[in-house]
Amino acid sequence: MKVYAIQNGFGLDHVRPLERQIPVPGTGELLIKMRAVSLNSRDLGVIDGFYNPHLKLPFIPVSDGVGEVIGLGENVTRFKLGQRVSGIFTQSWISGEPTQEGWVSTLGNPLDGLLAEYVVLPEQGLVHVPDHLSDEEAAALACAGVTAWHAVVEEGKVKSGDTVLVQGTGGVSLFALQFAKLHGANVILTSSSDDKLERAKALGADQVINYKKTPEWDKVALELTHGRGADLVVDLGGAATLNRSLQALRVGGQISIIGILSGASVENFDIIAAILRKARLQAINVGSRDMFESMNRAIAQNALHPVIDRVFPFEQSVDALRYLSKGAHFGKVCITF
Repeated sequence: MKVYAIQNGFGLDHVRPLERQIPVPGTGELLIKMRAVSLNSRDLGVIDGFYNPHLKLPFIPVSDGVGEVIGLGENVTRFKLGQRVSGIFTQSWISGEPTQEGWVSTLGNPLDGLLAEYVVLPEQGLVHVPDHLSDEEAAALACAGVTAWHAVVEEGKVKSGDTVLVQGTGGVSLFALQFAKLHGANVILTSSSDDKLERAKALGADQVINYKKTPEWDKVALELTHGRGADLVVDLGGAATLNRSLQALRVGGQISIIGILSGASVENFDIIAAILRKARLQAINVGSRDMFESMNRAIAQNALHPVIDRVFPFEQSVDALRYLSKGAHFGKVCITF
């Protein structure tokens, strides 16, 4: 089979095709013929050596994908041949709170990822995906979808009438927009592109702010909420946005800390603002299998479709990663096999 692997050094120039033997499932494992994968900014960080500069090479990147079960190991009970499945991001996180040990079971680092024609995964680390979704839509769920569901529903507990402020128009952001609207919330969305803001409004965003034209977007958010502030802020910017997210928050509100697009270390964090607002800062690191399955039920019940920006063939996997790195996408970038 063909895989794409990081070879002989870090960076996109070192991601190249490689031939490997088709793996054989052991007890409790399934052989999956991959149909599609979706890309996340984390994948670029793994490829660049940001997350683990000591990663053993060659290494197969990419954490999210969907495929068809074509082989069963002994004692498999949760799945049958021919079913479509997706791997969960943290293979050992089934339910409840995560554990420190669980972080060594994440796909695409430190475990080999899914940018391969065939993969073997344990049945406990898989879920069924909604039937109405295309392969590329189903591939978009595992990281971006579950992260947004965790932030908005599981931890944010968003309800009808709440205001949710969402930053950006990448995969997590648009899932957060969709899930917040699913629960009856008012959504304010920020972006640096007027075109993307118009597309976000077509998806249901109630108010939009161009943060490039309006650097003090937190003040606009307060005006849009009549001075009250947002119940939940989905923060993907990191270092450059966290203080403004605090200023845009209502008293007793929550910030879901998800992204580090502008850096991972916040200087001059506004502790006074956090205290005055009794702010809850909840870090989100994808989610459990239970969350994935709850999200899938909601997606199926409401016939929701993830937003796909562009789909590349497997032979153009490196081109797909380069396209993602430019940051011009609206929604998910996918690869089909």
